[in-house]
Amino acid sequence: MGPKIKPRRRGLRIAVWSLVAVLVVAAGLAGVVLWQNSYDMDEQRVSIRHGGHTLNGVLVTPKDGRKHHGLVVYVHGDGPVGATHDDGYKPMWEAHAKAGYASLSWDKPGVAGAPGDWLGQSMDDRANETAAAIAWARARPDIDGDRIGLWGASQAGWVLPKVAAKTPVSFVIAVSPAINWLRQGRYNLLAELRADGASAARTEAEIAKSDTTRRLLKRHATFEEYVSARGAEADGMTADRWGFISKNHTADATQDLRALSGVPVLLTLAGHDINVDTADTERVYRKLLEADGALTVKRYPDAAHSLVKQSIEQSDLKTTYTALFSPRLLFADGFLEDQRQFLKDVGRGGAAPWRLHTGPLRLMPRCGSSCGRI
Repeated sequence: MGPKIKPRRRGLRIAVWSLVAVLVVAAGLAGVVLWQNSYDMDEQRVSIRHGGHTLNGVLVTPKDGRKHHGLVVYVHGDGPVGATHDDGYKPMWEAHAKAGYASLSWDKPGVAGAPGDWLGQSMDDRANETAAAIAWARARPDIDGDRIGLWGASQAGWVLPKVAAKTPVSFVIAVSPAINWLRQGRYNLLAELRADGASAARTEAEIAKSDTTRRLLKRHATFEEYVSARGAEADGMTADRWGFISKNHTADATQDLRALSGVPVLLTLAGHDINVDTADTERVYRKLLEADGALTVKRYPDAAHSLVKQSIEQSDLKTTYTALFSPRLLFADGFLEDQRQFLKDVGRGGAAPWRLHTGPLRLMPRCGSSCGRI
């Protein structure tokens, strides 16, 4: 009979092997994360001069061996957004690269150490900034200046047509864009209240507060006047944010959209968007742009405002898990492929042969950050 293993020794062995197993699993998970977050494209940091300061950007190019590519220029939505949007743009950049297009994005002023302050910008300022980036790109030997277009989300809907009025663009991808700032704000307010199951009394009170804010904006009230009028119900508003809203609350894309006449436009809309009235957006886009045959409308019934699947966006845990282990699956089914196909069609001279029409859109029950509730 062999010698007995002492209990202390056995416990030590179990602990060691348990630790080894944990390390192996951790290494495997880390490998999966690295693999899933590796993209088939090349990235480089670039600097773009504009208005006496520098835009800190990222230029992404396809790994296809070509030395000349079309370009998708990114226009952010609301908020302090960095060039990669916390890597959230990368699945789209990869889709664009598969279509043979480079992508260009930059940190908003004041974000990630960039000079300036995005809250000090008007929509015209943002358009001028984007036009400067396009001029910079056209001067590069690796970019085809005749194949430069725009990608923009949400608030960018007020910027995209202004850019097109300043410099030629070959196409536009508009993701959940709004039309009128004040209409969008009221829609968002009411949609959130419905999603929360608000009573008629609460809804009436919130509308009254919103109307007070609108009256203050109309008479160009100062931030101090806003705080005095709203008191404890200032909803975390800051002086800088009030200045930004005061500067931009009259934004309306209706007239500016005429600059996109004849330009291939891919309009993507979510079925659970409580930030933007997608029915209003689609109606205006169709009225102004559909006649020339260059408008493509794509609806994603299961998507939230960000075009992330609503079932994922509702859960912080699901969002984090999916972003780590399968970031390409964050977005609504078909969203990435539809952009790739759109760019392929534009490159071949086709605008919208694969248009899809679906049923009416639905609301999502939760609103994301930076909702324009005025």
